[in-house]
Amino acid sequence: MSSFWGQVIRKFRLASKKEKTRESATIPSLFGEIRPVRGNFLAIPEVSSEKRLIIPIGFLPSSVIPSNKIQVIPNATLFHFGILCSVMHMAWMRQVTGRLESRYSYSAKIVYNNFPWPNPTAEQRERVEEKAQAVLGARKPHLPPHGLGTMADLYDPLAMPPELSQAHAELDRTVEKCYRSEPFHADRERVEFLFSLYEKLTAPLLPGTPKTRGRRPRAEAPTPRPGRQRTPALPGQNQLPSE
Repeated sequence: MSSFWGQVIRKFRLASKKEKTRESATIPSLFGEIRPVRGNFLAIPEVSSEKRLIIPIGFLPSSVIPSNKIQVIPNATLFHFGILCSVMHMAWMRQVTGRLESRYSYSAKIVYNNFPWPNPTAEQRERVEEKAQAVLGARKPHLPPHGLGTMADLYDPLAMPPELSQAHAELDRTVEKCYRSEPFHADRERVEFLFSLYEKLTAPLLPGTPKTRGRRPRAEAPTPRPGRQRTPALPGQNQLPSE
């Protein structure tokens, strides 16, 4: 690190209200805080191009220090990886995620926490894990140390290797069967199904509508009944005889 940037970081840390940050001013070239993730973790980029059909998601070792631009899922399994890489999750993400300009801005609170996960059988879960491993296997020859490609290269929709595209297609069909047996034909159909499932899952969490106690409406005064009218007597009728 150049002496210029070292001085900039030192001054910045010394001006902090946090004691630990001020103490780290003596080591401006090192991280002020390191919050390692125990074990391997699943990394989701917070910002990704809207041109991608699939956000590049992958496992990273605990030796990697994630930045604030990576969403981290510790202790994730192949099943989690498979669901999050699927077309179901990507359709949900495109519908609810925020945007940075036009790019996807993936958030834990909006996208991940609200995503309706399937409730698969043991056999279905095993199939998802199998297809997820196939996706990782299709990536392997193209990434270091075996290849010179990057995740950005692999998930360019115009340059994705055919074997990786095929592996994702098989994973998508497997994940969809965890939601229902009938196939989905478009993202709109997937999103409508997921929102319907979301409503069912969240309905028990919603507070009941309290009964309102209002004043009893005042009864209207009855319409007065018209008095009985006598028919005028004709001359000579119903008259007392004259004396």
